[in-house]
Amino acid sequence: MNTLQYGTLYGIGVGPGDPDLIPLKSVNILKRVRVIFAASSSKNIHSQAVNIARPHIPETSEIRLLSFPMTKNRVEKEACWEDHARTIIAEMQKGNDVAFLTLGDSMTYATYGYVLKYVLVLAPEAPVVTIPGITAYQAAAARVNRPLVEGEESLLVLSGVEGGHRLRQLSEAVDNVVFMKAYRNAGDITDALKEKAMLENSVAVANCGLENEEVIEDIRTLKARKPGYWTLVIAKKSPQP
Repeated sequence: MNTLQYGTLYGIGVGPGDPDLIPLKSVNILKRVRVIFAASSSKNIHSQAVNIARPHIPETSEIRLLSFPMTKNRVEKEACWEDHARTIIAEMQKGNDVAFLTLGDSMTYATYGYVLKYVLVLAPEAPVVTIPGITAYQAAAARVNRPLVEGEESLLVLSGVEGGHRLRQLSEAVDNVVFMKAYRNAGDITDALKEKAMLENSVAVANCGLENEEVIEDIRTLKARKPGYWTLVIAKKSPQP
């Protein structure tokens, strides 16, 4: 009786932008996996994660972009995640090791996590290895030489897609905050930081680690202009007088 021998799925966070920030373990895996998957928008065939990892990907590797719709419809998104999980599993069933690339860290606001959920359910016997990556906010903090937390301080990591409302809800016990994806509602994020006495100790970094990187010391300027998609904000509560 033949037993199905799955290849391994490797979840790889490629970091924020600089190819030199990809973990050595991930580099070694990229040199030998058969197929490399990555997410792209349904509107194009571009993958920033692939572009970052490109120096470490052999020319003989097959790169397959998986299209993800930009929609808030949960049913549509779930169907897409399951479909892509089945595509990945089908390749693993051939005995091929595969990788799924994602920006930053594989487990922090990553597309990989949505697909992984279905892989684990649909093929629970298949081996999965996830390698952590450097997050954009870690790289941004290093870029501006700013500690994220010290002593007994707390750090709150939020998505900024919907603005600053979550900070308003959770700020009372928070010393430091990071807003990921702070592009669309940067103005409301600025307002929320001001309300919570965190505006004066804030900084924004756009496209961290890329050629068009920008450090924005006065984030109040973001109320007058929409920043780029790859923008995050780091802020610290001002000391009480």
